[in-house]
Amino acid sequence: MADLAAIILAAGKGTRMKSDLVKVMHPLAGAPMVAWPVATARQAGAARIVTVIGHQAESIRGHFAGESDIVFALQEEQLGTGHAVACAAELLAGFTGAVLILCGDVPLIRPETLRAMTETHAATNAALTVLTTHLENPFGYGRIIRGFDGRVSRIVEEKDATAEERSHTEVNAGIYCAEASFLFDAVSRLGNDNAQGEYYLTDIVIRAAEHGLRCSAHAVADPAEVMGVNDRIQLAEAGRHIRRRIAEALMLDGVTIVDPSATYIDRGIVAGRDTTVHPGVHLAGETRLGTGCTIETGAVIKGSTLGDGCVVEPGAVIRNCRIGNDVVIKAGTVMEDAVIHEHAAIGPMAHLRPGTELGPQVKIGNFVETKKITMGEGSKASHLTYLGDAAIGKNVNVGCGTITCNYDGVRKHRTVIGDDVFVGSDVQFVAPVTIGRNSLIAAGTTVTQDVPPDSLAIARAPQVNKEGWKLKKREG
Repeated sequence: MADLAAIILAAGKGTRMKSDLVKVMHPLAGAPMVAWPVATARQAGAARIVTVIGHQAESIRGHFAGESDIVFALQEEQLGTGHAVACAAELLAGFTGAVLILCGDVPLIRPETLRAMTETHAATNAALTVLTTHLENPFGYGRIIRGFDGRVSRIVEEKDATAEERSHTEVNAGIYCAEASFLFDAVSRLGNDNAQGEYYLTDIVIRAAEHGLRCSAHAVADPAEVMGVNDRIQLAEAGRHIRRRIAEALMLDGVTIVDPSATYIDRGIVAGRDTTVHPGVHLAGETRLGTGCTIETGAVIKGSTLGDGCVVEPGAVIRNCRIGNDVVIKAGTVMEDAVIHEHAAIGPMAHLRPGTELGPQVKIGNFVETKKITMGEGSKASHLTYLGDAAIGKNVNVGCGTITCNYDGVRKHRTVIGDDVFVGSDVQFVAPVTIGRNSLIAAGTTVTQDVPPDSLAIARAPQVNKEGWKLKKREG
């Protein structure tokens, strides 16, 4: 909406986090905390967003780099919320619409709530609308004080409230909608005669009353939406709420999540219908799951794409991978920056390092490690093998204990294996070597030269049997 802007207050350090990282940049379900109210303001229709920054300002700027609807106001000295809004005034000079004011450490507010609040603001012709909620234990929150007509007349902070005022259970959620012309004039006139010596944004309620302007209130039913995050305990609680929302949205789209409370799914995850996610699974980054996938207990998937009909078993860790349809990833497998084509089977306990690309129907078995390799359709390495810096063709069988010796102490070298090659057990390829198609490499061979197509390569020391040697050894 061109007539709606937003100010995000994110300048504070957050000392109760007891961290070297500024509070609003602490990660929350796949994004810094401050990214959540920014996204919510955008979804609520704010066309212009001013983020007020102070501590570790460059870190916050860096996260939002490239997002053209966000600009930054620097609050060099933190003198209160009213002062923070005043710092944003210049960047909204000439704007004549309504301004949402959100806090960077209140990440659970929903766009539906903000839209309803702006509708209340417009319908009541208010200069200012305050978001409120009711708490059984309102300690620490500013109390909403209403006049005889039921309208909000002022907000009293905890430290400045009388005993009677502290008994009020309706509290200020710290989120506002104000007409720009009123807002920036009001904050420019604030004083700091209070217990904190700060310029309270809440005092603009009194400014509205002094000018005979209407101050409305919009109540939010769920107090969790306006929960502030001040320490690690509250951060964990906010994460629990957000992950539940993410899980519910996926379930409504046809994904089965066996136990949402024991499943860790970050924002941005896409999963097709009839996918099943078991307890203990971590889905993070820009991960996409196709239809009919099964993700079993304890798997960790970050920034990856899985096709239709995949099965990911317990304890798998998948980072930044692209995985085709009907792939089975077995227990304990670790994969990073790999591409897996359809109908492949990986693991258990395999390790696919960056640069791995496996063709259709490839099988990588237990305790196989790969790095910077391509492997053609139907090839397999079933167990106890290291394949690095190699191009392996189609229908290749790699025997147990095979190693590509790719490093000569100075440089890495490649091994090239053609189609239909059979590699016996305990073979070492001393790169660079090329193995021609349809060759057979005998068990125990150390390959140091190229092998022509259709050949048998064998390199073994002659076997010597010393009869009776064991008996003589024992007698000795």
